[in-house]
Amino acid sequence: MKTLLIIRHAKSSWADHSQSDFERPLNERGNKDAPKMAARLVSKKIQIDAFISSTALRAKQTCEHFCTVYCADVDQIQWMDALYHASADTIHQVLAQINDKYQTVAVFCHNPGITDFVNDLVEGVFIDDVPTCGIFAASAEIENWSDFLNAKKRFLFFDFPKQA
Repeated sequence: MKTLLIIRHAKSSWADHSQSDFERPLNERGNKDAPKMAARLVSKKIQIDAFISSTALRAKQTCEHFCTVYCADVDQIQWMDALYHASADTIHQVLAQINDKYQTVAVFCHNPGITDFVNDLVEGVFIDDVPTCGIFAASAEIENWSDFLNAKKRFLFFDFPKQA
């Protein structure tokens, strides 16, 4: 079985308008929400085997917060340029390339692709908008990540910072 945690980056800063979208860091709320959401996953006893992230600064910082909470080596994060503003199709392509030795993977990326992706993932599950630092989890009874796209997936949960 393979489990996917698809995570939108935490809240980013718009304080410096000279920065490109790619270079925007997390703001104060984002730096609080990311470790909080990682701790919620830990409390659910979810083990993460691999962390894969967009290379945009806000996604990188979110992923690094999760690694810190998980006591995971940030040097093991798989950085993927393709996840920066990726479409749902691109996210599927990234998943198909994941090493099959990993059972549970956390993927950090951006809207609107992340919302489009999760809404195509599990029949009967619709999310209006994945908020910043939102986590959507689904699993599939497969051995290979390349089979994830066409596999029947089971919705596990959807969580986000403002959800009590």
